[in-house]
Amino acid sequence: MAADADSPPPDPPAGPAAAMRSRAFVALLLLAAVVGIVVSLLAWGFLELTHQIQVGLFTDLPKEVGYDDGAPLWWSLPILLVAGVVVAFAIAKLPGNGGHVPANGLKMGLTEPIELPGVMLAALATIGLGVVLGPEAPLIALGGGLGVLFLRQLRRDAPSEVALVMAASGTFAAVSLLFESPLIAAVILIEASGLGGPRLPVVLLPGLLAAGIGSLVSIGMGSWTGLSTSAYALSALELPQYARPTAAALGWSILLAVAVTVGAVAIVRAGRVVARISDGRAFVVAPLAGLLIGGLAIAFASTTDKDVAQVLFDGQDSIGPMTASPAAWSLGTLALLVAFKGAAWSLSLGAFRGGPTFPALLLGAAAGMMAARLPGFDLTPAIAVGMAAAIVAVLRLPLSAVALAVLLTAGAGAGAAPLIIVGVVVAYLTALVLTEPAADDHAEGGAPGAPSAPSAASGSPSPT
Repeated sequence: MAADADSPPPDPPAGPAAAMRSRAFVALLLLAAVVGIVVSLLAWGFLELTHQIQVGLFTDLPKEVGYDDGAPLWWSLPILLVAGVVVAFAIAKLPGNGGHVPANGLKMGLTEPIELPGVMLAALATIGLGVVLGPEAPLIALGGGLGVLFLRQLRRDAPSEVALVMAASGTFAAVSLLFESPLIAAVILIEASGLGGPRLPVVLLPGLLAAGIGSLVSIGMGSWTGLSTSAYALSALELPQYARPTAAALGWSILLAVAVTVGAVAIVRAGRVVARISDGRAFVVAPLAGLLIGGLAIAFASTTDKDVAQVLFDGQDSIGPMTASPAAWSLGTLALLVAFKGAAWSLSLGAFRGGPTFPALLLGAAAGMMAARLPGFDLTPAIAVGMAAAIVAVLRLPLSAVALAVLLTAGAGAGAAPLIIVGVVVAYLTALVLTEPAADDHAEGGAPGAPSAPSAASGSPSPT
Protein backbone atom coordinates (compact mmCIF):
# COMPACT_ATOMS: atom_id res chain seq x y z
CA MET A 1 0.00 0.00 0.00
CA ALA A 2 2.86 2.36 0.83
CA ALA A 3 4.45 1.68 -2.53
CA ASP A 4 1.16 2.49 -4.22
CA ALA A 5 0.89 5.71 -2.27
CA ASP A 6 4.38 6.76 -3.33
CA SER A 7 3.86 5.92 -7.02
CA PRO A 8 3.33 8.89 -9.35
CA PRO A 9 -0.19 9.53 -10.61
CA PRO A 10 -0.98 8.28 -14.11
CA ASP A 11 -0.42 10.68 -16.99
CA PRO A 12 -3.56 12.54 -18.03
CA PRO A 13 -4.98 11.60 -21.41
CA ALA A 14 -3.56 13.55 -24.30
CA GLY A 15 -5.75 16.46 -25.33
CA PRO A 16 -6.46 17.78 -28.83
CA ALA A 17 -3.47 20.15 -28.73
CA ALA A 18 -1.10 17.29 -27.96
CA ALA A 19 -2.68 15.17 -30.67
CA MET A 20 -2.12 17.92 -33.24
CA ARG A 21 1.59 18.07 -32.35
CA SER A 22 2.05 14.39 -33.12
CA ARG A 23 3.46 12.84 -36.27
CA ALA A 24 0.21 10.94 -36.66
CA PHE A 25 -1.67 14.21 -37.09
CA VAL A 26 0.80 15.37 -39.73
CA ALA A 27 0.17 12.11 -41.56
CA LEU A 28 -3.56 12.74 -41.17
CA LEU A 29 -3.16 16.18 -42.77
CA LEU A 30 -1.29 14.67 -45.71
CA LEU A 31 -4.01 12.07 -46.10
CA ALA A 32 -6.66 14.80 -45.96
CA ALA A 33 -4.84 16.65 -48.74
CA VAL A 34 -4.87 13.56 -50.94
CA VAL A 35 -8.55 12.97 -50.16
CA GLY A 36 -9.23 16.62 -51.00
CA ILE A 37 -7.65 16.25 -54.44
CA VAL A 38 -9.44 13.01 -55.28
CA VAL A 39 -12.83 14.13 -53.98
CA SER A 40 -12.58 17.52 -55.68
CA LEU A 41 -11.87 15.92 -59.04
CA LEU A 42 -14.72 13.45 -58.67
CA ALA A 43 -17.09 16.16 -57.44
CA TRP A 44 -16.13 18.28 -60.43
CA GLY A 45 -16.82 15.30 -62.68
CA PHE A 46 -20.23 14.80 -61.08
CA LEU A 47 -21.20 18.46 -61.47
CA GLU A 48 -19.93 18.59 -65.05
CA LEU A 49 -21.81 15.38 -65.89
CA THR A 50 -25.11 16.69 -64.52
CA HIS A 51 -24.61 19.92 -66.46
CA GLN A 52 -23.90 18.06 -69.70
CA ILE A 53 -26.96 15.83 -69.16
CA GLN A 54 -29.13 18.93 -68.77
CA VAL A 55 -27.70 20.58 -71.87
CA GLY A 56 -27.93 17.38 -73.89
CA LEU A 57 -31.53 16.56 -72.98
CA PHE A 58 -33.08 20.02 -72.89
CA THR A 59 -31.04 21.95 -75.49
CA ASP A 60 -29.16 19.70 -77.91
CA LEU A 61 -31.56 16.77 -78.30
CA PRO A 62 -34.59 18.89 -79.33
CA LYS A 63 -32.51 20.42 -82.13
CA GLU A 64 -31.30 16.98 -83.20
CA VAL A 65 -34.88 15.77 -83.67
CA GLY A 66 -36.01 18.83 -85.61
CA TYR A 67 -37.11 21.41 -83.03
CA ASP A 68 -34.82 24.20 -84.19
CA ASP A 69 -36.68 26.85 -82.18
CA GLY A 70 -36.24 24.99 -78.92
CA ALA A 71 -37.98 22.17 -77.13
CA PRO A 72 -41.79 22.11 -77.23
CA LEU A 73 -43.72 22.69 -74.01
CA TRP A 74 -44.37 18.99 -73.45
CA TRP A 75 -40.71 18.03 -73.80
CA SER A 76 -39.96 17.86 -70.08
CA LEU A 77 -42.81 15.44 -69.28
CA PRO A 78 -41.23 12.17 -70.49
CA ILE A 79 -37.84 13.23 -69.13
CA LEU A 80 -39.27 13.84 -65.66
CA LEU A 81 -41.19 10.57 -65.85
CA VAL A 82 -37.91 8.76 -66.49
CA ALA A 83 -36.34 10.71 -63.62
CA GLY A 84 -39.05 9.42 -61.30
CA VAL A 85 -38.53 5.81 -62.36
CA VAL A 86 -34.74 5.98 -61.96
CA VAL A 87 -34.94 7.68 -58.56
CA ALA A 88 -37.55 5.16 -57.41
CA PHE A 89 -35.21 2.34 -58.41
CA ALA A 90 -32.36 3.90 -56.42
CA ILE A 91 -34.61 4.40 -53.39
CA ALA A 92 -36.25 0.98 -53.41
CA LYS A 93 -33.60 -1.34 -54.80
CA LEU A 94 -30.16 0.02 -53.89
CA PRO A 95 -28.52 0.44 -50.47
CA GLY A 96 -28.84 3.82 -48.83
CA ASN A 97 -32.40 4.80 -49.80
CA GLY A 98 -30.99 7.01 -52.56
CA GLY A 99 -29.72 9.44 -49.92
CA HIS A 100 -31.50 11.46 -47.27
CA VAL A 101 -35.00 12.84 -47.80
CA PRO A 102 -34.46 16.53 -48.67
CA ALA A 103 -37.70 17.55 -46.94
CA ASN A 104 -35.96 16.67 -43.67
CA GLY A 105 -33.22 19.28 -44.11
CA LEU A 106 -29.52 19.03 -44.86
CA LYS A 107 -28.14 15.87 -43.25
CA MET A 108 -24.57 15.25 -42.17
CA GLY A 109 -24.77 11.55 -41.31
CA LEU A 110 -21.86 9.33 -42.33
CA THR A 111 -22.46 7.77 -45.76
CA GLU A 112 -21.16 4.24 -46.11
CA PRO A 113 -19.26 3.59 -49.36
CA ILE A 114 -21.72 0.83 -50.33
CA GLU A 115 -24.48 3.45 -50.40
CA LEU A 116 -22.72 5.77 -52.85
CA PRO A 117 -23.93 4.11 -56.11
CA GLY A 118 -27.58 4.52 -55.12
CA VAL A 119 -27.07 8.05 -53.84
CA MET A 120 -25.25 9.20 -56.97
CA LEU A 121 -27.70 7.48 -59.35
CA ALA A 122 -30.62 9.21 -57.65
CA ALA A 123 -28.75 12.52 -57.72
CA LEU A 124 -27.88 12.26 -61.41
CA ALA A 125 -31.48 11.48 -62.31
CA THR A 126 -32.84 14.22 -60.06
CA ILE A 127 -30.49 17.04 -60.98
CA GLY A 128 -29.66 16.09 -64.55
CA LEU A 129 -33.27 15.50 -65.58
CA GLY A 130 -34.68 18.78 -64.29
CA VAL A 131 -36.14 18.12 -60.84
CA VAL A 132 -36.18 21.11 -58.45
CA LEU A 133 -33.29 20.12 -56.18
CA GLY A 134 -29.60 20.98 -56.02
CA PRO A 135 -26.29 19.09 -55.78
CA GLU A 136 -25.07 19.99 -52.28
CA ALA A 137 -26.61 16.98 -50.49
CA PRO A 138 -25.21 14.34 -52.88
CA LEU A 139 -21.85 16.13 -52.81
CA ILE A 140 -21.84 15.86 -49.01
CA ALA A 141 -22.56 12.14 -49.33
CA LEU A 142 -19.94 11.72 -52.06
CA GLY A 143 -17.21 13.49 -50.11
CA GLY A 144 -17.94 11.69 -46.86
CA GLY A 145 -18.29 8.26 -48.44
CA LEU A 146 -15.10 8.60 -50.48
CA GLY A 147 -13.17 9.84 -47.46
CA VAL A 148 -14.19 6.76 -45.48
CA LEU A 149 -13.49 4.45 -48.45
CA PHE A 150 -10.03 5.92 -48.94
CA LEU A 151 -9.18 5.42 -45.27
CA ARG A 152 -10.45 1.85 -45.18
CA GLN A 153 -8.32 0.95 -48.17
CA LEU A 154 -5.28 2.03 -46.19
CA ARG A 155 -6.29 0.78 -42.75
CA ARG A 156 -9.40 -1.26 -42.18
CA ASP A 157 -9.12 -1.09 -38.38
CA ALA A 158 -8.84 2.72 -38.25
CA PRO A 159 -10.58 4.28 -35.22
CA SER A 160 -14.00 5.79 -35.77
CA GLU A 161 -12.62 9.25 -34.90
CA VAL A 162 -10.16 9.04 -37.80
CA ALA A 163 -12.96 7.91 -40.11
CA LEU A 164 -14.95 10.96 -39.03
CA VAL A 165 -12.03 13.26 -39.84
CA MET A 166 -11.58 11.72 -43.29
CA ALA A 167 -15.30 11.89 -44.00
CA ALA A 168 -15.35 15.53 -42.95
CA SER A 169 -12.31 16.30 -45.11
CA GLY A 170 -13.93 14.75 -48.16
CA THR A 171 -17.15 16.63 -47.50
CA PHE A 172 -15.32 19.94 -47.05
CA ALA A 173 -13.53 19.44 -50.38
CA ALA A 174 -16.70 18.57 -52.31
CA VAL A 175 -18.80 21.42 -50.96
CA SER A 176 -16.05 24.03 -51.33
CA LEU A 177 -15.85 23.18 -55.02
CA LEU A 178 -19.55 23.95 -55.37
CA PHE A 179 -19.39 27.29 -53.54
CA GLU A 180 -15.87 28.22 -54.73
CA SER A 181 -15.08 29.09 -51.11
CA PRO A 182 -13.47 26.96 -48.40
CA LEU A 183 -14.81 29.39 -45.80
CA ILE A 184 -18.43 28.91 -46.87
CA ALA A 185 -17.93 25.15 -46.94
CA ALA A 186 -16.47 25.21 -43.43
CA VAL A 187 -19.27 27.36 -42.01
CA ILE A 188 -22.05 25.25 -43.52
CA LEU A 189 -20.57 21.90 -42.58
CA ILE A 190 -19.53 22.83 -39.04
CA GLU A 191 -22.94 24.33 -38.32
CA ALA A 192 -24.86 21.49 -39.97
CA SER A 193 -22.90 18.75 -38.21
CA GLY A 194 -22.88 20.39 -34.78
CA LEU A 195 -19.10 20.12 -34.43
CA GLY A 196 -17.72 22.05 -31.49
CA GLY A 197 -15.69 21.93 -28.32
CA PRO A 198 -11.96 21.40 -27.90
CA ARG A 199 -11.80 18.70 -30.58
CA LEU A 200 -13.12 21.00 -33.30
CA PRO A 201 -9.60 21.92 -34.55
CA VAL A 202 -8.76 18.23 -34.97
CA VAL A 203 -11.53 17.96 -37.56
CA LEU A 204 -11.39 21.54 -38.81
CA LEU A 205 -7.72 21.70 -39.85
CA PRO A 206 -7.78 18.65 -42.15
CA GLY A 207 -11.18 19.77 -43.42
CA LEU A 208 -9.97 23.28 -44.22
CA LEU A 209 -6.93 21.87 -46.00
CA ALA A 210 -9.15 19.64 -48.12
CA ALA A 211 -11.57 22.54 -48.70
CA GLY A 212 -8.77 24.80 -49.86
CA ILE A 213 -7.70 22.15 -52.33
CA GLY A 214 -11.30 21.82 -53.47
CA SER A 215 -11.46 25.54 -54.17
CA LEU A 216 -8.19 25.38 -56.12
CA VAL A 217 -9.61 22.57 -58.21
CA SER A 218 -12.78 24.60 -58.81
CA ILE A 219 -10.77 27.63 -59.91
CA GLY A 220 -8.34 25.66 -62.02
CA MET A 221 -10.61 23.21 -63.81
CA GLY A 222 -11.84 25.83 -66.25
CA SER A 223 -8.36 26.65 -67.52
CA TRP A 224 -7.19 23.03 -67.42
CA THR A 225 -10.12 21.60 -69.36
CA GLY A 226 -11.57 24.53 -71.29
CA LEU A 227 -14.93 23.88 -69.60
CA SER A 228 -16.55 26.67 -67.61
CA THR A 229 -17.37 25.94 -63.98
CA SER A 230 -19.76 28.92 -63.89
CA ALA A 231 -22.62 26.59 -64.81
CA TYR A 232 -22.53 24.91 -61.39
CA ALA A 233 -20.25 26.93 -59.09
CA LEU A 234 -22.04 29.66 -57.15
CA SER A 235 -20.67 33.20 -57.44
CA ALA A 236 -21.66 36.72 -56.40
CA LEU A 237 -24.73 38.31 -57.98
CA GLU A 238 -24.63 41.52 -60.01
CA LEU A 239 -26.66 43.92 -57.89
CA PRO A 240 -26.77 47.71 -57.48
CA GLN A 241 -24.41 49.20 -54.92
CA TYR A 242 -25.94 49.64 -51.48
CA ALA A 243 -23.96 51.74 -49.02
CA ARG A 244 -26.01 51.84 -45.82
CA PRO A 245 -29.37 50.64 -44.50
CA THR A 246 -32.28 52.92 -43.68
CA ALA A 247 -35.04 52.73 -41.09
CA ALA A 248 -37.57 51.91 -43.81
CA ALA A 249 -35.38 49.11 -45.14
CA LEU A 250 -35.06 47.69 -41.62
CA GLY A 251 -38.82 47.58 -41.17
CA TRP A 252 -39.44 46.01 -44.57
CA SER A 253 -36.66 43.47 -43.92
CA ILE A 254 -38.42 42.23 -40.80
CA LEU A 255 -41.74 41.86 -42.61
CA LEU A 256 -40.11 40.19 -45.61
CA ALA A 257 -38.27 37.71 -43.39
CA VAL A 258 -41.54 36.71 -41.72
CA ALA A 259 -43.37 36.34 -45.04
CA VAL A 260 -40.58 34.29 -46.65
CA THR A 261 -40.36 32.01 -43.62
CA VAL A 262 -44.10 31.34 -43.60
CA GLY A 263 -43.96 30.40 -47.28
CA ALA A 264 -40.84 28.25 -46.91
CA VAL A 265 -42.24 26.39 -43.91
CA ALA A 266 -45.45 25.68 -45.84
CA ILE A 267 -43.46 24.29 -48.78
CA VAL A 268 -41.35 22.04 -46.55
CA ARG A 269 -44.44 20.80 -44.71
CA ALA A 270 -45.99 19.88 -48.04
CA GLY A 271 -42.76 18.13 -48.99
CA ARG A 272 -42.91 16.04 -45.83
CA VAL A 273 -46.45 15.03 -46.63
CA VAL A 274 -45.26 13.86 -50.05
CA ALA A 275 -42.37 12.00 -48.37
CA ARG A 276 -44.78 10.14 -46.07
CA ILE A 277 -46.98 9.20 -49.01
CA SER A 278 -43.92 8.09 -50.99
CA ASP A 279 -42.58 5.83 -48.23
CA GLY A 280 -42.84 2.31 -49.64
CA ARG A 281 -44.50 3.58 -52.84
CA ALA A 282 -41.54 5.15 -54.63
CA PHE A 283 -42.32 3.53 -58.00
CA VAL A 284 -45.74 5.18 -57.97
CA VAL A 285 -45.11 8.51 -56.28
CA ALA A 286 -41.80 9.55 -57.87
CA PRO A 287 -42.91 9.16 -61.53
CA LEU A 288 -46.24 10.82 -60.74
CA ALA A 289 -44.45 13.67 -58.96
CA GLY A 290 -42.19 14.06 -61.99
CA LEU A 291 -45.19 14.44 -64.28
CA LEU A 292 -46.78 16.96 -61.92
CA ILE A 293 -43.55 18.98 -61.82
CA GLY A 294 -43.51 19.02 -65.60
CA GLY A 295 -47.15 20.09 -65.64
CA LEU A 296 -46.42 22.98 -63.28
CA ALA A 297 -43.56 24.12 -65.52
CA ILE A 298 -45.82 23.98 -68.58
CA ALA A 299 -48.55 25.92 -66.77
CA PHE A 300 -46.07 28.63 -65.78
CA ALA A 301 -44.68 28.94 -69.31
CA SER A 302 -48.20 29.07 -70.74
CA THR A 303 -49.30 31.93 -68.48
CA THR A 304 -46.12 34.05 -68.64
CA ASP A 305 -43.49 35.08 -71.17
CA LYS A 306 -40.88 32.86 -69.47
CA ASP A 307 -39.89 29.30 -70.31
CA VAL A 308 -40.25 26.04 -68.40
CA ALA A 309 -36.63 26.16 -67.22
CA GLN A 310 -37.57 28.83 -64.67
CA VAL A 311 -39.65 26.24 -62.80
CA LEU A 312 -37.50 23.19 -63.55
CA PHE A 313 -34.00 22.61 -62.15
CA ASP A 314 -32.59 23.89 -58.87
CA GLY A 315 -32.54 27.53 -59.95
CA GLN A 316 -28.80 28.05 -59.61
CA ASP A 317 -28.43 29.10 -63.25
CA SER A 318 -31.50 31.35 -63.05
CA ILE A 319 -30.67 33.46 -59.99
CA GLY A 320 -28.01 35.60 -61.65
CA PRO A 321 -29.89 36.51 -64.84
CA MET A 322 -33.13 37.07 -62.93
CA THR A 323 -31.68 39.43 -60.32
CA ALA A 324 -29.56 41.25 -62.92
CA SER A 325 -32.63 42.22 -64.98
CA PRO A 326 -35.46 43.02 -62.54
CA ALA A 327 -37.29 45.12 -65.14
CA ALA A 328 -37.89 41.96 -67.19
CA TRP A 329 -39.92 40.47 -64.35
CA SER A 330 -43.34 41.89 -63.59
CA LEU A 331 -44.86 41.56 -60.15
CA GLY A 332 -47.39 39.04 -61.45
CA THR A 333 -44.73 36.92 -63.13
CA LEU A 334 -42.67 36.83 -59.94
CA ALA A 335 -45.73 35.80 -57.94
CA LEU A 336 -46.47 33.00 -60.40
CA LEU A 337 -42.85 31.86 -60.26
CA VAL A 338 -43.01 31.63 -56.47
CA ALA A 339 -46.30 29.72 -56.65
CA PHE A 340 -45.41 27.25 -59.42
CA LYS A 341 -41.78 26.65 -58.49
CA GLY A 342 -42.72 26.44 -54.83
CA ALA A 343 -45.24 23.70 -55.61
CA ALA A 344 -42.73 21.88 -57.82
CA TRP A 345 -40.12 22.18 -55.09
CA SER A 346 -42.44 20.67 -52.48
CA LEU A 347 -43.02 17.64 -54.73
CA SER A 348 -39.28 17.34 -55.29
CA LEU A 349 -38.49 17.57 -51.57
CA GLY A 350 -40.65 14.56 -50.80
CA ALA A 351 -40.31 12.29 -53.82
CA PHE A 352 -36.76 12.83 -55.12
CA ARG A 353 -33.22 13.11 -53.77
CA GLY A 354 -30.96 16.16 -53.74
CA GLY A 355 -30.26 19.35 -51.86
CA PRO A 356 -32.79 22.03 -50.85
CA THR A 357 -30.44 25.03 -50.79
CA PHE A 358 -30.54 26.45 -54.32
CA PRO A 359 -34.32 26.39 -54.81
CA ALA A 360 -34.59 28.22 -51.48
CA LEU A 361 -32.12 30.84 -52.71
CA LEU A 362 -34.04 31.41 -55.94
CA LEU A 363 -37.46 31.66 -54.31
CA GLY A 364 -36.05 33.96 -51.63
CA ALA A 365 -34.54 36.16 -54.34
CA ALA A 366 -37.87 36.23 -56.20
CA ALA A 367 -39.68 37.25 -53.02
CA GLY A 368 -37.07 39.95 -52.49
CA MET A 369 -37.60 41.29 -56.01
CA MET A 370 -41.30 41.54 -55.27
CA ALA A 371 -40.63 43.33 -51.98
CA ALA A 372 -38.27 45.77 -53.74
CA ARG A 373 -41.36 47.40 -55.27
CA LEU A 374 -42.19 48.73 -51.80
CA PRO A 375 -41.28 52.36 -50.99
CA GLY A 376 -37.90 52.72 -49.31
CA PHE A 377 -36.78 49.14 -49.96
CA ASP A 378 -33.96 48.90 -52.49
CA LEU A 379 -33.39 45.87 -54.67
CA THR A 380 -30.09 44.75 -53.14
CA PRO A 381 -31.15 44.47 -49.49
CA ALA A 382 -34.52 43.03 -50.49
CA ILE A 383 -32.92 40.20 -52.45
CA ALA A 384 -30.27 39.64 -49.77
CA VAL A 385 -32.80 39.39 -46.94
CA GLY A 386 -35.14 37.22 -49.01
CA MET A 387 -32.40 34.70 -49.78
CA ALA A 388 -31.07 34.63 -46.22
CA ALA A 389 -34.54 34.18 -44.73
CA ALA A 390 -35.37 31.34 -47.10
CA ILE A 391 -32.12 29.51 -46.32
CA VAL A 392 -32.47 29.74 -42.55
CA ALA A 393 -36.15 28.79 -42.72
CA VAL A 394 -35.35 25.60 -44.63
CA LEU A 395 -31.96 24.57 -43.24
CA ARG A 396 -32.10 26.11 -39.74
CA LEU A 397 -28.47 27.16 -40.09
CA PRO A 398 -28.41 30.88 -39.21
CA LEU A 399 -24.67 31.47 -39.56
CA SER A 400 -24.64 29.66 -42.91
CA ALA A 401 -27.58 31.74 -44.10
CA VAL A 402 -25.77 34.96 -43.22
CA ALA A 403 -22.54 33.79 -44.84
CA LEU A 404 -24.25 32.72 -48.07
CA ALA A 405 -26.28 35.91 -48.41
CA VAL A 406 -23.24 38.10 -47.70
CA LEU A 407 -21.18 36.13 -50.22
CA LEU A 408 -23.81 36.44 -52.94
CA THR A 409 -24.24 40.19 -52.43
CA ALA A 410 -20.59 41.03 -51.72
CA GLY A 411 -20.18 42.91 -54.98
CA ALA A 412 -22.85 45.43 -53.96
CA GLY A 413 -21.05 46.61 -50.84
CA ALA A 414 -21.51 45.93 -47.15
CA GLY A 415 -24.65 47.98 -46.61
CA ALA A 416 -27.01 45.01 -46.74
CA ALA A 417 -25.11 42.94 -44.15
CA PRO A 418 -26.87 44.35 -41.04
CA LEU A 419 -30.26 43.78 -42.66
CA ILE A 420 -29.26 40.23 -43.57
CA ILE A 421 -28.43 39.50 -39.94
CA VAL A 422 -31.71 40.99 -38.69
CA GLY A 423 -33.64 39.07 -41.33
CA VAL A 424 -31.97 35.78 -40.40
CA VAL A 425 -32.73 36.23 -36.71
CA VAL A 426 -36.36 37.10 -37.41
CA ALA A 427 -36.75 34.22 -39.86
CA TYR A 428 -35.17 31.73 -37.48
CA LEU A 429 -37.43 32.74 -34.61
CA THR A 430 -40.47 32.69 -36.89
CA ALA A 431 -39.59 29.18 -38.04
CA LEU A 432 -39.30 28.06 -34.41
CA VAL A 433 -42.77 29.40 -33.69
CA LEU A 434 -44.17 27.54 -36.69
CA THR A 435 -42.37 24.28 -35.91
CA GLU A 436 -44.14 21.19 -34.65
CA PRO A 437 -41.73 19.50 -32.19
CA ALA A 438 -42.75 15.96 -33.16
CA ALA A 439 -42.05 16.65 -36.83
CA ASP A 440 -38.74 18.27 -35.96
CA ASP A 441 -37.71 15.17 -34.02
CA HIS A 442 -38.54 13.09 -37.09
CA ALA A 443 -36.43 15.39 -39.25
CA GLU A 444 -33.43 14.95 -37.02
CA GLY A 445 -33.54 11.20 -37.40
CA GLY A 446 -31.79 11.20 -40.78
CA ALA A 447 -32.46 9.11 -43.80
CA PRO A 448 -33.05 5.41 -43.49
CA GLY A 449 -29.89 3.52 -44.20
CA ALA A 450 -27.62 6.47 -43.51
CA PRO A 451 -25.80 5.91 -40.22
CA SER A 452 -24.78 8.95 -38.24
CA ALA A 453 -21.18 9.90 -37.80
CA PRO A 454 -19.73 9.11 -34.40
CA SER A 455 -20.88 11.58 -31.76
CA ALA A 456 -19.78 14.73 -33.54
CA ALA A 457 -22.21 14.69 -36.43
CA SER A 458 -25.93 15.10 -36.25
CA GLY A 459 -28.57 16.21 -38.68
CA SER A 460 -29.44 19.88 -38.78
CA PRO A 461 -33.01 20.56 -37.70
CA SER A 462 -35.35 22.00 -40.23
CA PRO A 463 -38.82 23.45 -40.19
CA THR A 464 -42.08 21.63 -40.55
